[in-house]
Amino acid sequence: MKWKDWDRNLKIRLFGEGTMNILFWSFFPFMTIFFERSFGKDYAGLLLVLSQFFSVLASLIGGYCADRFGRKKMMVFAALGESASFIIFALANSPWIDSPILTFVAFSLLGVFGALYWPASHAMVADVVSEKHRADVFAVFYTSLNIAVVIGPLIGSVIFYTYRFEMLLSGVAITAVLAWVLWYFLDETTTIKERVQEKGKGLLQVVWGELRDYRIIAQDRNFLLFIIAGILVAQTFMQLDLLIAVYTSETINNQTLFTFGDWDLTLSGERAFGLILAENGLLVALFTVIVTKWMNRFKEKKVFIYSCLFYAVGISLYGLTNSLWIFILAMAIFTFAELMVVGIQESFIAKIAPEDMRGQYFSAGSLRFTLGRLLAPFSLILSNYAGYMLTFMVLGGLALVSAFVYSFLFNRLEEKKVLA
Repeated sequence: MKWKDWDRNLKIRLFGEGTMNILFWSFFPFMTIFFERSFGKDYAGLLLVLSQFFSVLASLIGGYCADRFGRKKMMVFAALGESASFIIFALANSPWIDSPILTFVAFSLLGVFGALYWPASHAMVADVVSEKHRADVFAVFYTSLNIAVVIGPLIGSVIFYTYRFEMLLSGVAITAVLAWVLWYFLDETTTIKERVQEKGKGLLQVVWGELRDYRIIAQDRNFLLFIIAGILVAQTFMQLDLLIAVYTSETINNQTLFTFGDWDLTLSGERAFGLILAENGLLVALFTVIVTKWMNRFKEKKVFIYSCLFYAVGISLYGLTNSLWIFILAMAIFTFAELMVVGIQESFIAKIAPEDMRGQYFSAGSLRFTLGRLLAPFSLILSNYAGYMLTFMVLGGLALVSAFVYSFLFNRLEEKKVLA
């Protein structure tokens, strides 16, 4: 789909959301380090679990709100909510107030409003783009996100610790401008019919309906195994802004990356983490298409299993060293494991789901990430008692268990000839 054929809504959102993503990735990866230093690892882990729980609840009603009130209204409302959250965020880190608790409240609110924004955003793409072009459009937005993952942490590694108040004030302005642009220039894409259908549903009915749809997990043993394997391996890749962030910031202490004549590049722990995170985003942006095409040559069973094995190697290697160069190598392995399955996960769900239940299967399939994200912060608590090395080994072991579960799942499917 050529750029000139894109709907105006999409063009506006691509630039607006691209700017928001850069802002988001300038502070989000460093929040775990901030909370760990403010509250200790135990409380930081529990607070991050609580924050994610609020976001999960918001995501349950996000799709309903997008249909009930309209895509445009929900996106504007969420952007305004984010702007208000940034006001609290900036105030809590201002020259007048230094409040980690208020920072946590603002951080959680940003997660809630983000969870309300994205269902409407994705639904709008489906509204204005024909089915055959949707994958291309989503790919462009995905690439934009990963460009932000490269740029944001590099910026944040400098300004988050030195100009945090100013950065958060810019967040107030950027989100307020985004809300105005969305309100003034965006066209509503929700049909009257969709709104009428949703009016008959109450909020509690919608939440209960979402939860009730997950009963299919218990009814379909193969799908249950897929979810379990996904949650287990998620404990590795969800550590990127959790355990890996804290470990890197504590382990790297003004380490020299390389020397060129009289000049050398020496990084603190925080800036080293920004570099590691930017590496992940850059590799994803550059090699997603290439690796996805390569993986299509192999059977899904091998791809899922070997992805888990690479995750296990990458996360274990990370915990065995304090060398920045080894961190960079471990992150390359870690990212390759991510890219291996990024193109086949959704198609696999479509393959094993009954045709009349694909929507429910895709909805339930997201539990791999929602439950994975809920459980991931407990690694911080474990590291406080068992140490970093053992915690990284445990995470690597969970990835190996995930590989075993995938192997068992595919053996079942092959016996029943579910897969070609």
